[in-house]
Amino acid sequence: MGKDNIEKYSALYSLLKKISGFWHDKIFYRKIIVVGRENIKPDCHLILAPNHQNALLDALAVLFTMKGQPVFLARADIFKNKFIASLLYFLKILPVYRIRDGFSNLKANDEIFRKTIDVIRNKNGLVILPEGDHAGFRRLRQLKKGICRVAFQAEEAMDFNLNIKIIPVGLEYTNYSRFRQVLTVVYGKMIEVSDYHDLYRTNQEKALNELRNRLAAEMKNVMVHIESEKDYEAIDELRNIINGRYSDDIKNPKLFRDRKLIARLNGIRESNPNLYDKICSLSLDVKKKSTRLQTSYRLLEKKNHPLGFLLAGILSLIISLPLYVFGNIFTLTFLKIPELQIRKIKDHQFHGSLKFGYSFGLALILLPVYLIIALLIIRPWWLALLISLMIPLAGIFAWNYIILIKRIIGGFRIRKYIKNKNRDFISLRKSYDELTGLIAQLEQ
Repeated sequence: MGKDNIEKYSALYSLLKKISGFWHDKIFYRKIIVVGRENIKPDCHLILAPNHQNALLDALAVLFTMKGQPVFLARADIFKNKFIASLLYFLKILPVYRIRDGFSNLKANDEIFRKTIDVIRNKNGLVILPEGDHAGFRRLRQLKKGICRVAFQAEEAMDFNLNIKIIPVGLEYTNYSRFRQVLTVVYGKMIEVSDYHDLYRTNQEKALNELRNRLAAEMKNVMVHIESEKDYEAIDELRNIINGRYSDDIKNPKLFRDRKLIARLNGIRESNPNLYDKICSLSLDVKKKSTRLQTSYRLLEKKNHPLGFLLAGILSLIISLPLYVFGNIFTLTFLKIPELQIRKIKDHQFHGSLKFGYSFGLALILLPVYLIIALLIIRPWWLALLISLMIPLAGIFAWNYIILIKRIIGGFRIRKYIKNKNRDFISLRKSYDELTGLIAQLEQ
């Protein structure tokens, strides 16, 4: 599978997608919430437009939550090495050349454009990240015109008979790089490019701008968008303080709760700026104090931390210690090694992508090795097979084991703060209660 036939079905690619998709969906993330999948019409000529905050994981989020073999556009500089380029073509990624790549290379876009028409006509689904590059902020940045230009030129090349639809896609991560987080993917309603055909025929630049503005507005409707740069940190933290408990909620995903919360804040910023400033100030105050006191928001939500519950937790830790030790076969090889590899990577938005890539690559190599070792030293063979298959599950258990330890330690810590009447904790509790009280009033 190469560039010339990138739109064609590949059985090998399909197999790789299934294997890597399992690791992505069941191991790397603890939950993936998908909303609006019914908006993807497989019989339509589609361009998908996700927001771009988390490097390669954004592309994988789309790939593993839709059927088929979509084709992606990526910046051309990663195609310089011939071996890497052939690998990227196999992975159904096409290069896009920019001015910074040299004017002589821009002509190569003509060939790429012809391939995008093949992709769209073949109904693969063409995925273009319209912000151009990634940034670790929950905000939609200025969209590039490239996605609109591709859509219009493809229509023009086919006498405006393709009826291309653009689907805005919202991606949200509870954390950009940590293992076992929650990914939410929202597919918005289709934008009909044909609505702008007449305008494009008379004024191409205006049509490009209007379609881009429409796409930007629709993308903001399916993602967390914090407009304010000045108060970004406060609002971003407020989402976790107020809605962190709902991260795993499928029926009413946290993404939509966050959007409602931000909309209310935007409203009072105009109607009651003093209240808005107070909420932002309290949000940062709670963040600062809870960090200093090593207290999570989930612990603050609970007024009491019963001693019986904490002691029962300790007992469960003792009983399950052997399974935790066994689970460290997974955590030490598939989690710690990737952590060591990414330390020198300055762009933190690549950390999650590299963790996934390294952990999946190690799984392909080491899990068969572990199986062979188990078969050599354990009898009967079915028990060896069962134990080797349990390694990823035990690894997930070990990960949750550490979380429970932190939960128990945190509970004892708060009990100590309360017993000693710690002034800093009393201040934190006061700020937290005041903040949550103000937000509760906004929701009435």
